[in-house]
Amino acid sequence: MMKRLISSMKVYYRGSRLLEHAAPALDLVLRLFLANVFFKSGLTKIQTWDSTLYLFREEYMVPLLPPEFAAYLATSVELGLPVLLVLGLLGRFAALGLFILNAVAAWSYYEQLSEAGLNQHIYWGLLLAVLLLHGMGKWSLDEWLEKRCL
Repeated sequence: MMKRLISSMKVYYRGSRLLEHAAPALDLVLRLFLANVFFKSGLTKIQTWDSTLYLFREEYMVPLLPPEFAAYLATSVELGLPVLLVLGLLGRFAALGLFILNAVAAWSYYEQLSEAGLNQHIYWGLLLAVLLLHGMGKWSLDEWLEKRCL
């Protein structure tokens, strides 16, 4: 009985290790998904810049920052940091920046957000937290550079 249990456990753990080979692909898909979400948002902001400025003045109550500066900062972050995520370069910095942007956006627009909109921000925040804590994975420039620098 014990031998059969040990044999079954070996099969389970060998199978589990096979799944580790899929981890770099999942890391890349996660980075691409989040980069797409935030980059598209940045593109929308620059395509309708007058509307963007209006929204930051009248709707998005970003704390501590003048509305125009907040609009420029948010747009720059949404266009720049996703590129770093795609490359996996300075990935934790990019994930942290987008995490903060996402949190400020949800907080400053909280009263206008639907439950689905709030859930979307929570979802993005959780995925960004995974990248922040886990890193960009094996298929990233961070991984490549770290091997050469340390």
